[in-house]
Amino acid sequence: MNVSTPVRPTRTLRQWQVQVFAVSWITYAAFYFPRSAFSAAKVGILGDPAVNDVLTKQMLGNLDALYLAAYAVGQFVWGAVAERWGTRVVVTGGMILAGVAAIFMGLGTALWLFAPLMIVQGLAQATGWAALSKNIASFFTVSSRGRAMGMFSTSYAFGGLVAAPVAGWIAYGLFDSWRVAFLAGGGIILVLLLVFLALQRNDLRECGLPDIDVIDSAQPAGPPTTQRDEPEQRRRVRPADLLAAARHDSMVLRLGLSYFLLKPARYAILLWGPVLVLQAVPGIDKVTAVLVPIAFGVAGLVAPIALGWISDTVFGARRVPVCVLSLVLLIGVLCLWGPLTSSGSIWLISTALALIGLAAYGADAMISGVAAVDFGTSRHAAGSAGFINGCGSVGAILGGLLPGYFGPTALFFGFAVASAVAAAILAPHWNRRPISA
Repeated sequence: MNVSTPVRPTRTLRQWQVQVFAVSWITYAAFYFPRSAFSAAKVGILGDPAVNDVLTKQMLGNLDALYLAAYAVGQFVWGAVAERWGTRVVVTGGMILAGVAAIFMGLGTALWLFAPLMIVQGLAQATGWAALSKNIASFFTVSSRGRAMGMFSTSYAFGGLVAAPVAGWIAYGLFDSWRVAFLAGGGIILVLLLVFLALQRNDLRECGLPDIDVIDSAQPAGPPTTQRDEPEQRRRVRPADLLAAARHDSMVLRLGLSYFLLKPARYAILLWGPVLVLQAVPGIDKVTAVLVPIAFGVAGLVAPIALGWISDTVFGARRVPVCVLSLVLLIGVLCLWGPLTSSGSIWLISTALALIGLAAYGADAMISGVAAVDFGTSRHAAGSAGFINGCGSVGAILGGLLPGYFGPTALFFGFAVASAVAAAILAPHWNRRPISA
């Protein structure tokens, strides 16, 4: 058994909140650079006669599906592992694997290596969200968590906004090689790993302060420690741990099902945005095709902040209302994709992507972030976020696969139907609040 040693607090709660929030935000945004490298590389791969006889549009969709299947498996597993081993261990391993896998995809000449490397990338990417969401839950009280998680959710909107354009600009603007997109993505995350290692803390006890649940309940705290007094065997991950959050509150299961139905729409644009733009406006250059989906990411930065604040203030820390309202908006915009893009106007396409981003990122941030840690409570925050994101990631497989086989109109109508079902699942629980830990 590890012996806990007292730690003298050196900073206030607010100072630690700022530091941990900042490093969590930067770290999750960093994951998007190796993740989005494939999205940026696609427009070059499809135009490269040396590889496009093997890496066809359908094969690219299959590789996305393979990546997302590994990502889904990882979400279920790493959330439970983070509960036992902490954020630092899980995320460090994930950042290293994500960076190395991307670099090997850029350097490798054997195309058959793409499949196993995409599996490694998927498993590595899955380490980020659940573990870092647990960080936020461990440093912020329930009354402020909506705003904190809303702000934190902008990390993946920002990552989705800048990662593909940066990788695409470096690859095509500077080197004229799609392989460089992978090298750039891998290099960036490995550099930012150093920031994470320097600044990350697992919980308030490591900082010499009372646990967040003690602060939340305003109860007297015992002496702060660097770690929990747990036998080493308690850190072993059991199969039952994977479902602990769903057993704690059945709302976690409903959120997981809703997220399964929502996530294909966001991932279709995240992974295929440049190709969707090329389909709408044939003949535009690669750099423009990569840059137009920025509108989707910009709107995604605004939505989580606004809806996190609204859920805390207008709806009294109830998360379901803003989820449902966002889904209703998303349904309408998805149905209008065809008319908005049929003219081939770059401005109308950008507007359509911005509206989808506003609605999709809003619902996404509430379901996978704020509601996940709220209904999981700080006790099951990582497990709940991992379970819900695992369900969403199974749905995201369709977002990566289907654009390789179907046209945009049929694709987006299908996503609209799925979003309507998600709204119907959540609407009866409009006033639902979490069960206390």
